[in-house]
Amino acid sequence: MNNQHPNDPLFEPFNLGDLTLPNRVLMSPLTRSRSSQPGDIPNDMNAHYYQQRAGAGMIFSEATQVSPQGKGYAFTPGIHSREQIDGWKKVTGAVHMAGGRIHMQLWHVGRISHPALQPDGGQPVAPSAIKPEGAKTFISADSGMVDVPEPRALETGEMADIVEQYRQGAKNAKEAGFDGVEVHAANGYLLDQFIKSGSNHRTDEYGGSVENRLRLPLMVIRAVIDVWGKDNVGVRVSPTGSFNAMYDADPVETFGTFARHLNELGIAYIEVVEDSFQGNHANGRPEEVIDAIRTAFKGTYIANGAYTAEEARTRISEGRCDLVTFGRPFIANPDLPERFRQHAPLNEWDDSTFYGGDEHGYTDYPTLKELEARA
Repeated sequence: MNNQHPNDPLFEPFNLGDLTLPNRVLMSPLTRSRSSQPGDIPNDMNAHYYQQRAGAGMIFSEATQVSPQGKGYAFTPGIHSREQIDGWKKVTGAVHMAGGRIHMQLWHVGRISHPALQPDGGQPVAPSAIKPEGAKTFISADSGMVDVPEPRALETGEMADIVEQYRQGAKNAKEAGFDGVEVHAANGYLLDQFIKSGSNHRTDEYGGSVENRLRLPLMVIRAVIDVWGKDNVGVRVSPTGSFNAMYDADPVETFGTFARHLNELGIAYIEVVEDSFQGNHANGRPEEVIDAIRTAFKGTYIANGAYTAEEARTRISEGRCDLVTFGRPFIANPDLPERFRQHAPLNEWDDSTFYGGDEHGYTDYPTLKELEARA
């Protein structure tokens, strides 16, 4: 069974920074909350899960805490201890052994946390002391979803430490064997909280104007470039995302300006969450914002958000994006690129097994070859 079309845009190789990608079907960063406890340490089961998906053009790791303060959900992995670095080495080794490529997503949750998850039971931190209405997290296996409390506003003098958390996380990711890193500046987490007007009401040099709101994110990205070089660094943004009580008064100006600065820094790519099952202020894909980013940023544009294979083919062919990340389809289909290549049916995902648990709903989704062997 091989119905592939000649010149399928999803299967044209692509040079991304220092990597040559064999296809344009990338795996999104996907929180799965299955690290070993205590210590939020990646394990053999995680390595198996990522290795199964090494046929992706590139894998983005699940969001990974750069520091204990950056943690917002139980069982998510970190990259700030020796044990975590060694755990991630198992993952990168397994992916590379299978011929794959993997970037780590560096994450600080900011206000989307809870004192139960913070060092010494501290208050979560944010640009401003604004409670994200309706935002929830989970703090243990049996806690259920709990409300996120009001954070404390970071002091001006704390910004340098935030930058160092990312710098050290980037160094640790390099030691752990990753091919590059993506700075998570999307989905209502710390850097997104600084960027967007709805969550940043500061009156110092880190708030107010667009340039001021972008100051900390750009400091972080420069620090990460110092570690990795610009060709191995990307940034994820969600200009119109509403998840975690987010809002920006003028996403075209804000993200067009951010894209211009990122272009000047020369990073490899921007990954844009255009639409999300978690919420979007735009009606569908925010084409005006996409235009602003595409005009200002000359590097690689990676599109994300409920894409089908056909829509991805169309958008790549039309020049609306260069590459596409797939999330939930990759959870249920470890061989997703091959299924797209063959226009084969997809396994359905089970969202009750997305977060936490064991191999079930994690490493036990069958490939096409396995299904054929059973038939």
